[in-house]
Amino acid sequence: MKTIVVLSDIQAPYHDKKATRAVQEFVKDYQPDELFCVGDEADSPEPSRWNKGRAAEYAGTLQKGLDITHDVMRGFREAIGDKPFHLMRSNHGDRIQSYVSKYAPALSSLRDLEYTSLLRYHEIGVTYHDSIWQFHPGWALAHGDEGSLIRTAGGTALNLANRIGLSVVCGHTHRQGQQHDHIGYNGKHTQQLYGVEVGNLMNMAEATYLSTGSANWQQGFGILHIDSKKNITAINIPINKKSFTVEGTTYSW
Repeated sequence: MKTIVVLSDIQAPYHDKKATRAVQEFVKDYQPDELFCVGDEADSPEPSRWNKGRAAEYAGTLQKGLDITHDVMRGFREAIGDKPFHLMRSNHGDRIQSYVSKYAPALSSLRDLEYTSLLRYHEIGVTYHDSIWQFHPGWALAHGDEGSLIRTAGGTALNLANRIGLSVVCGHTHRQGQQHDHIGYNGKHTQQLYGVEVGNLMNMAEATYLSTGSANWQQGFGILHIDSKKNITAINIPINKKSFTVEGTTYSW
């Protein structure tokens, strides 16, 4: 049995610090075979198109936010040890390069301005994937912005799965849920597709762009079990009331 823990949408420096530390503690105790993050580990609001010409663009806080993100990811690296740690590109991760390409294109070829260099991922051994990654036969890891956004939890992932013909594990929606689309003929499945969204680790109170202060989000993370027949069982681990439980062990704060 192979086990993978999947993180999503940490959004540092706007992450839920206590929840994130608890998940790091869980990863250290649980010791999965691999650790995935589907992206948006950094929020990087300063170069966002939403902040162009606004005070946030000139706040001078981008480096601090990236340093905090690096520390969070280093914490997960220390928790998982020397096992594989994979990270997906994401829309928040694209913000810096998009900003440079649009407003300072002469700087766009500088290696030190590449996302992985800014986050110093080479120092902590994070493998970065800049497009949808098929990590297992029939299964792919994505961020979730590669397709259309569906409001129902799991719908964005399943919509993308139908588009690419592979089951999809993703984030982006900040929701947690699963949907499936199976086709059968003559008593047998001819196609089985799953869409899995694994939640977020953001502090919703920090999401000041929410006009009502609320959203259809679910904190949590995912676990993938790969059995001897290469089948994947995806499990969502929700975080509720400052706690989560995995296989009978509860982490709370």
